[in-house]
Amino acid sequence: MLIFHRIIYSNTWQSPCSLLSIIRRLRCQFSFSNCLSKCYIDEECNDFLLWLEHKAGVEISSLLSIGKFANGRSLVARHPIKPGDCLLRVPYNVQLAPDNLPRGINALLGDNVGNVAKVALLILYEQKLGKKSEWDPYISRLPRPEDMHNTASFQFSGIIQDVTLENFKYACALVTSRAWESSRGVSMIPFADFANHSDLSDTTVLCSEKKQLSEVIADYSYAPGDQVLIRYGNFSNARLLLDFGFTLPCNMYDQVEVELTIPHEDKLRQLKLKLLSKHQIPILKDVNGFSSSEYSSALKEVRFADAQGRGIPQSIRAFARVLCSNSPQEINYLAMEAAENDGRVARRPLKDKSREIQAHQFLLSKITGLIDEYNASIKSLELPTLCLVGKLDMRRQMAQYLLTGELRVLKSAALWLENYCKT
Repeated sequence: MLIFHRIIYSNTWQSPCSLLSIIRRLRCQFSFSNCLSKCYIDEECNDFLLWLEHKAGVEISSLLSIGKFANGRSLVARHPIKPGDCLLRVPYNVQLAPDNLPRGINALLGDNVGNVAKVALLILYEQKLGKKSEWDPYISRLPRPEDMHNTASFQFSGIIQDVTLENFKYACALVTSRAWESSRGVSMIPFADFANHSDLSDTTVLCSEKKQLSEVIADYSYAPGDQVLIRYGNFSNARLLLDFGFTLPCNMYDQVEVELTIPHEDKLRQLKLKLLSKHQIPILKDVNGFSSSEYSSALKEVRFADAQGRGIPQSIRAFARVLCSNSPQEINYLAMEAAENDGRVARRPLKDKSREIQAHQFLLSKITGLIDEYNASIKSLELPTLCLVGKLDMRRQMAQYLLTGELRVLKSAALWLENYCKT
């Protein structure tokens, strides 16, 4: 969770475009209220905040408690909260970071070992100490392997005695799903990492090097017992599933990676690859570092199907225009046009309208094919089965959220392309 930007609050009137913010906040209120009836105070964590404040020597939070929900622990409001209130402050001296590693272990690590791996080793080391660890009240409350669903995997040979690859993968998954970036590298922030994510929240973890602490400022009003949600980042469901082990039913940041390929049988393939690589459209590299015939770009939801200048990314449209060129003269013309303008190739509509439509119809056929594949995958997940219960049933639902979100993006792109070709 790499969040650093600060939210500024003001009581002054905002421009009419803030109507979108009002709609978003109403959705946010509905999202938060859905969780309230399922919450109760987590008795197992009653003493956790007291331990952390004693260790830090300062108050961490007077407004929050740790609650328990159907999907795990989260932070809940203990008292009424209004926008601008400081929800919590966690000093750096009670955060787990790479510089907490014992010197003996740190000396064995080379420069190529990253911060995530270092903090993962630190967690394994403290777990090995058990009750003797000064961090045991925190370490013992971290999720167990069977409670985690993130799909990231890691490879590493153990340094600590008796540590297996599975142990290390589990520890790395803990770090990638709960840590924030700071001047110390990757940091585990006790108490703050109990907060769950909402893409509708503007509340983030803020790091102050001057104060040597991390803090969270509310952007929303909460009543006692409300679940307090923050935003880990502007992440798609694919990223949330990979790093954090969950997906959202309607994620406003969903996107689809679209790959376009110049066929090997295309007689102008080499000319097209040369043109694309010369004019700022990055071509994928294969395992040997050579340029391939593929181009990949992230496609986001197209919210305005009939608006000029909005829609499919220009780089994808440019690739399609180059791909549909059928003579060396057309390719040379695109190269001349790029040189006379901003250096980027095929960023303007082709003068030949039939060729322009052909390029966008190619994109439409590509996306329509993806839509068919997504529909088939979603349908297969809906088939009744007796074996999918508990954890497996939850993972099937996460997969459905992921696929339906990306399908929504693809359908919006198809609608935009259909409208473009017509008009």
